[in-house]
Amino acid sequence: MEIEVSLHPKQAQAFLSEATEILYGGAAGGGKSFLLRVKAISCAMQFPGIQIYLFRRLFSELVKNHLDGPGGFRALLEPYIRKKYCRIATAPPAIRFANGSAIHLCHCRFDSEAVRFQGAEIHVLMMDELTHFSETIYRFLRGRCRLPEGVRRKSVGKLPLILCGANPGGPGHNWVKRSFIDFAEPYVIRRMEKEEGGMLRQYIPARLSDNPSLNQEEYEARLSGLKSPFLVRAMLDGSWDIVAGGMWDDVWNPEIHVVEPFEIPLSWRIDRSFDWGASKPYSVGFWAESDGSEVKLSDGSVMQTIRGDLFRIAEIYGWNGKPNEGSGDSPRTVAALILEKEKILGLRGRVKPGPADNSIFDSAGCASIASEMERAGVRWNRSDKTPGSRRRGWVLLRQLLMNVGTEEPSLRVFSNCTHFIRTIPVLQRSERDADDIDTSAEDHTADETRYRILSVTKRTVSGGIPL
Repeated sequence: MEIEVSLHPKQAQAFLSEATEILYGGAAGGGKSFLLRVKAISCAMQFPGIQIYLFRRLFSELVKNHLDGPGGFRALLEPYIRKKYCRIATAPPAIRFANGSAIHLCHCRFDSEAVRFQGAEIHVLMMDELTHFSETIYRFLRGRCRLPEGVRRKSVGKLPLILCGANPGGPGHNWVKRSFIDFAEPYVIRRMEKEEGGMLRQYIPARLSDNPSLNQEEYEARLSGLKSPFLVRAMLDGSWDIVAGGMWDDVWNPEIHVVEPFEIPLSWRIDRSFDWGASKPYSVGFWAESDGSEVKLSDGSVMQTIRGDLFRIAEIYGWNGKPNEGSGDSPRTVAALILEKEKILGLRGRVKPGPADNSIFDSAGCASIASEMERAGVRWNRSDKTPGSRRRGWVLLRQLLMNVGTEEPSLRVFSNCTHFIRTIPVLQRSERDADDIDTSAEDHTADETRYRILSVTKRTVSGGIPL
């Protein structure tokens, strides 16, 4: 039995590719979810007895996006349901075929929920809207992909298979981009190392034109009406190099907020901020605050500044190379790295103590992190942790980003501050509090940035002019 569908050649490639770990991602409206459903049905019919797991983050999304509607499972399988070739079960939700195959419809919102699938034997893993999941969940589920010998003999080169769909943006934007988009050119198939699962991996870009059933002109007009120009570009062009869905995506613009490094005038204040982490990354930001004097740029031109303008001029990020995983450096090691950085930057003696996460001042029968670092030559001030300071800090960050090009103090970032540029623009709003960010995300640079911004408000006089 075959199911007749209309697929774009790029969608069909996901059916034929030798890759076993595939991301079909990019523009909205490219037919990614539809492709997952069709591929799931095709695999279920082609390989009797296989177990297919299709994931969305929330259960309600499974029903709305995959079961119901003209292109949902119910509509696609209606002829086969009538002939009793398959049936749709509701508790738990699954599609069971007469040949023993099954499509399990699953949801997994938090990392802790992934253990529910500890004993699963997944032959085909599908994850819709991959950027809505954490890397921890993805890696755990990928680890459940395995084949019994009988299935392996019948499906050589075809199974196990991982097929995912995603748009740019979302809390998982960074790890998905690093894993699938940055590792190789589109369509190139590479064998990943053992630490990355050891599977063949491929990225297939999605475009509006890949969906033959869509009125592209009408849908493009709908997307063009989105508020953020960068979100429009992400949804229309499928570009992973811009921000989509972040808390500050409507104000962040790398073309105006990112500047090439320049020599800091001697009259400017320079200090640093710090968010501690061991198992999670720590982040150190070096800041220059303008007194209103002009600066000479690398191309020889002159840029006027406003008293109170903030420039993030350098940073140290304590990670192991994987998003949101720390390096495990000791406080004294971090202090040594800071002093070495200041020496390299030619700023030894100019950098003043700035605000740090107040937890470093805590001691429980032993020396605090702050005291350990002070012995090594690096001092810190306490940050503003008063009630409401988190929300106030995010509001101030938004305002400083919006102020670029106005007569009010603004915030800009040197192009060498790659972790600020990588993490802050894509941070998502908290589902519980729209005025706060999702604290499970990689927010360490954002936190120390907030500490620094709030410290500016403490050093003001009447009229709000930073000293």
